[in-house]
Amino acid sequence: MNVHPSASANPPGPTTAEPFAPEALYELKIDTDGDAVADIAYRLRFSLPKGGAQTATLRRVEGAEAAATGDQGQIIVEGVPVSTGREARVTQAGDYRFFAGWRSDPFFFDVAGALNNLQFTGDDFFADKDVCSIVLEVPNSILGPNAVGLWARTLIPATSAGGDWVQADRGARPSQTPFLAGEQNAAYLGGEPADDARFVAVFAHALEHAGGYTPDEATRVAETLLPDLLRYDPTRPASFPDNGRALTDDVSDAFLAILTNGKITGDKAGPHRDLLAEFPYLGPPHNA
Repeated sequence: MNVHPSASANPPGPTTAEPFAPEALYELKIDTDGDAVADIAYRLRFSLPKGGAQTATLRRVEGAEAAATGDQGQIIVEGVPVSTGREARVTQAGDYRFFAGWRSDPFFFDVAGALNNLQFTGDDFFADKDVCSIVLEVPNSILGPNAVGLWARTLIPATSAGGDWVQADRGARPSQTPFLAGEQNAAYLGGEPADDARFVAVFAHALEHAGGYTPDEATRVAETLLPDLLRYDPTRPASFPDNGRALTDDVSDAFLAILTNGKITGDKAGPHRDLLAEFPYLGPPHNA
């Protein structure tokens, strides 16, 4: 789960230096029975920064509680340091490995080309950018014997006084929100995968106009993009879009091919060369 990039393309410029929002709740959700409802959830809270340092606490819930909202659960790791330097500070807790902190952003895409009417040159906006990453390694046995559906979400307090949580963001497959605008985008980000059928018509409409699909074709393609889950069978190698997503998978090329109905199949940007062979797999931050 990557959140809080170090820089923004529109408007251009750096973001804040604080790694994770202490008021927020970050969640990794896992559907184990194919109904697009979470059966397992991992919940993360971060401390207030002290002297530029933060700590993280990771909890696990399952069953009905995993589909609900809250920050309780079985503690997996508590008060572990957030990594801000080039050396990754990894925590081992039984069969779990956990990391949270700044890393080199693994995403690659020619943003300028996208903003220039899809005229791509391969100028990768993210090549020298950083991102705040949450990396969790769990044994396959915890996930169960079947393929799972994965997604992540971020929640914030409903009011400044705290209380109830409001979902501010969620996602699994990359580049879903370009199909949406305005109120539909807000509804999507605040929604649940189990309810994503309501967005098929919106996705289909965007595909008709962007890719020249017929209405029936557009609906068929839209239905392959929803619900917004990343399906993963741990018995097979990860490969987007069929089975999870590896860090080197060119998800932007896959998106462009769908959006344009095969008229544009790539942006000429490629995987970053600073990826690591070992956990947490993401390269060290550029600006540490």
